[in-house]
Amino acid sequence: MYQISRAAGTTLLEVLVTIVILASGLLGLAALQVVLMTSEAEAYQRAQAILLVNDMVERITTNRIAAASYVSTTVRGTGDTTLPAQCAVSPATQLSTDLCDWGRALQGAAEKKTVGGVTTQVGGLGSGRGCIELVQAEDATAGVCKPAIYRVTVAWQGSNRTTEPTVTCGAGLYGGTGFRRAISTQVSIGLPSC
Repeated sequence: MYQISRAAGTTLLEVLVTIVILASGLLGLAALQVVLMTSEAEAYQRAQAILLVNDMVERITTNRIAAASYVSTTVRGTGDTTLPAQCAVSPATQLSTDLCDWGRALQGAAEKKTVGGVTTQVGGLGSGRGCIELVQAEDATAGVCKPAIYRVTVAWQGSNRTTEPTVTCGAGLYGGTGFRRAISTQVSIGLPSC
C-alpha cells in the first residue's frame, strides 16, 4: 500500500492560488487598457478641436476687413442643415466660403466612409459645434483705439462626465451636464488707423 503524505495536494493548491492572482492581474490590465483607450480618444478629440479653432482664427485674421461679419448667433457644425455638399469658392464670397468650410469640418467632412452605397462623414469631432462671438467691439476714437476682440469656440461631446466648461457654445446640446467639452481662444483685430 501507498502511504499518503501530509503534503499531498499542496502543489495543486499553490497552482490554483497562482492562477487566481494571475487572472486578477490580467483583469486589472484589461481595465487599464479600456481607460487608456478612452483617454486616447479624448486627447484626439481635443487635438482636433484645437486645429479647428486655429483654422477659424487664421481665416478671421486673413479676412480682417470682414472680421465683424464672422460673428453670428448661429452654432456651426453638427445640426446645421444649411451647409451645402460642396462650398463655393470665390474671392467675392470669402466670408461665406470660410464659414461653410469650417461648418463642414466641424461635421467631419474631411473623412468619409461608404458602406452599402451610403456615405457618412466619420472625421472630426463627436458632435462638433463652433461659435464665433464678439467680446469687445472696436473703438477707433482718438485716444481710445480699442481693437475688436473675438472669441472662437469649438465644443464637442466627451465620453465621460467632467466639469462643465464656462463658455456657452453648445450648452444644453449634449444630453446632460458634464459631457460637453469646449476649447476657445480670443483673436484681436487691430485698427489700421491707430
